[in-house]
Parts: sequence; structure tokens; C-alpha cells
Amino acid sequence: MHFTGTIWRPPYESGSLLIEATAGCTHHRCKFCTLYDDLPFPFRMSPLEDIEADLQEAQLYQNGPLERLGLRMQGLSAPEGPRRVFLTGANPFVLKTGRLERIAELVRTYFPRCETIGCFARVTDVAGKTDEELRRLARAGYDGITIGVETGDGEALAFMDKGYAPEDIITQTRRLDGAGMGYHFFYLAGIAGAGRGVESAVRSAEIFSRTHPRRVGSSMLTVFPESRLYREIRAGNWREAGEKEKLEEVRTLVERLDIPVTFAALGASNAVNLEGRLPEDREALLSALDGVISRYSEAELRQYREALPHL
Repeated sequence: MHFTGTIWRPPYESGSLLIEATAGCTHHRCKFCTLYDDLPFPFRMSPLEDIEADLQEAQLYQNGPLERLGLRMQGLSAPEGPRRVFLTGANPFVLKTGRLERIAELVRTYFPRCETIGCFARVTDVAGKTDEELRRLARAGYDGITIGVETGDGEALAFMDKGYAPEDIITQTRRLDGAGMGYHFFYLAGIAGAGRGVESAVRSAEIFSRTHPRRVGSSMLTVFPESRLYREIRAGNWREAGEKEKLEEVRTLVERLDIPVTFAALGASNAVNLEGRLPEDREALLSALDGVISRYSEAELRQYREALPHL
């Protein structure tokens, strides 16, 4: 398989077939991000030949002659193949519509039972496509794309150099709604800095509640020395929020979100994992967060953060 550097995928894509469509990020300017620093280039498209070769290899896995013989001898049926493919890379949705359609054709050639294709996307990737192109991609099977919106707080978005404003999140996701393409949000607690966590969560809830994500996945900011954000801290331009403030921020977001949505904090950056459906599980989620806030000291939570090798 053609994989470049560390492979990142959302927790909920664990059952998907991973195929590298791009490597690196077209934006590559977010101050907090070091996810793709191990690559020798900012961004690269995977050759279609490599994508097809990887699909062929995945098809042969458990489907080669010897594998099929072994299954028959055990009285087992041949695997049907994946129902979902997730294209890896920071933002494969930036690719031209025709190329994404061609990738979808290749996926269906080797896995006819595949129902949907997902990937990471930036808000600006959606903005770069026409309404008709979005509808074409939805028809091609693209659905449940994951958008790292990070926050709905304009000040934090601008400081972190995300390249879009809160209203852009609303505008572009409404276009996805119109095209019939589902989407998930990634939220990054702590992105607003010390003393602004709760305010940032309130602003984010106001923005998100005007959209229709299927899921809001929350991660917690970890600042690494290689990041531009670390240099901002050293220069005295920004202060990192404490671990309990980050938890209070997540609590506020859960409390304020006014849409039916799955809320989850499942990534390694979260000291405690949780998941539930809003509004049904709101009280249970709030209780779980209150328990973590009261049970663990700031020092204990910070120790977990400092032990993280990445994210």
C-alpha cells in the first residue's frame, strides 16, 4: 500500500478501508498543527496508478486464490469487501471534482458493494466547488466528510490562521446540505487560549447550531515545540489554557449545542473518552465531564497532556 508518513483518520472511520489520495495539507499554516511536519513536502496528490494499485491490493486481501481456498475449507463465505472507503490526507476534498469522481469510479470497480466515500476537508475546499460539483460528488458517493472547523470563534480562527471566518462555516455547510452530502465537525478545545475557553464554546455553539453536522468530535489542543503556536507562546503573544479550563469549554459546548447531533470525545488527545447523542444524552455527558473535572487535579491532567507523543 502507498502510505506516506503518519496516517491520520477519525476514530469513527476505524472500520473503513483507508486509501491515500493525497499527502500533506494545501493550507499548511495553522499555528497549532504539526501533523504533517514529517513529510518532505507540503502537499502531494497520489498518482491514480498508485490509488488503483492499492485498491487492487486491498481487493486481493483475503480474496486471493489461496485465501479463498482456505475459507472454503473452513466452510466460510468470501468477504464482501468494505462498505465504506476513507481517503487519507489532510484535505483530499480539495482535489478537482473530476479527479474525485475518477477515484470513486476506481473504488466501485474493485469494491462494487462500497456505499460511501469519506475524507477530510477544509471549509475552503467546499467553497472552491460549485453547487453542481457538490451534487455530482454526492451522487458519486461522497458522504460523511470530516471538516476540521476547530471552533466557531472568529478571534481564535483568525489568530490560528485557519483561513476562514465563522460565517463561512455556515455558508459552506448549507451548500453541502443542499447537495445532499453529510458532514462531521472536528472541534479543538483550547484553541482560544487561556481565559477564553467558555466564551469560545458559547460562540461555537451559536455557529454550529445553525448547521447540521451528523457528529461533533471534540479533541483537546496539545502544543508541541515544533509548532508556530509554541513560538507565539514564547514571544508572549498567547497563553495556553489549563486542562480543567479545556474541560469546562467542552462542557459548555455540550450544554449549549441546540441541534440533534452525536457528540464524541474519542481521540487520544482527550484524557477521558465519552460519546452520546444530543439532546437525549446531554445530562449524562455533562455528568461525566463534571466527574472528570472534580476527580482529577490539574497536575494529573497536565501529566497526561505532556506524555502525548503527537496530536
